[in-house]
Amino acid sequence: MSETSIHQPALLLVDDEQNILSALRRLLRGEGYRIFTANSGAEGIEVLKTESIDVVMSDQRMPGMSGVDFLRQAKDIQPDCVRIVLSGYTELQAVTSAINDGAIYKFLCKPWDDGHLKANIAEAVERRRMVEENRRLTQELRAKNAQLQVLLAERSGQVQIRSEALGVFHEVLDALPVGVLGIDSEGLIAFCNGMAMKLLDSHAIELGQSADTVLPAELLGSAPYFQAGTTRLRVSRTPLGQHSTSRGRLIALLPPDSLPAAED
Repeated sequence: MSETSIHQPALLLVDDEQNILSALRRLLRGEGYRIFTANSGAEGIEVLKTESIDVVMSDQRMPGMSGVDFLRQAKDIQPDCVRIVLSGYTELQAVTSAINDGAIYKFLCKPWDDGHLKANIAEAVERRRMVEENRRLTQELRAKNAQLQVLLAERSGQVQIRSEALGVFHEVLDALPVGVLGIDSEGLIAFCNGMAMKLLDSHAIELGQSADTVLPAELLGSAPYFQAGTTRLRVSRTPLGQHSTSRGRLIALLPPDSLPAAED
């Protein structure tokens, strides 16, 4: 559909009486519509095959094909076009059946009131516009949902990788032959490997406890050595956050002949 047709709704008027079509064209000429006409249902079908139509208004009694039959075919060709019957004959059974089947949107009678007819066509055009807008919004929503699913899958994969890496990191720390303690920025024990648990067994350390409450003062202070039972250990204290968003400090309990202890 061209940009012109987006801003200018298209009407298809179908009637076997040329004077009726001429009168309708005169009435609707200044309403901002592109107007197509056909003298029969067959001609209307050909227009629908080549033009994008917003509203179709057809007479009911026409030779060869009734208005309702024509509009049923119009629905198959362009399901979203709004379909109106304009007729001087009230064949209620056929019209009611067509309305119930969704073949037509509204039934208007001849002779018509100009203002009433214009209002009904404007309403039909707005109905078509809303259908198009709903379709556009639905497509946008589906596209955004698809993008979100891709993003969630990527994030989920990243979280899985980080989780596995963190698990490996903890396993490595736990297997080290030196004691390692992690204390967060609030002073709580965030990590304690197996060797630290063994060396500090008498202190009953649990994760989430306050380090000041559980750990001996000489371990948290600046003393270079710590006496764990009969074992004298060097103490290394490393502040966290220099190369990551982590905050707190890492305390390592090292054999006495290892590297010198780091200063706070």
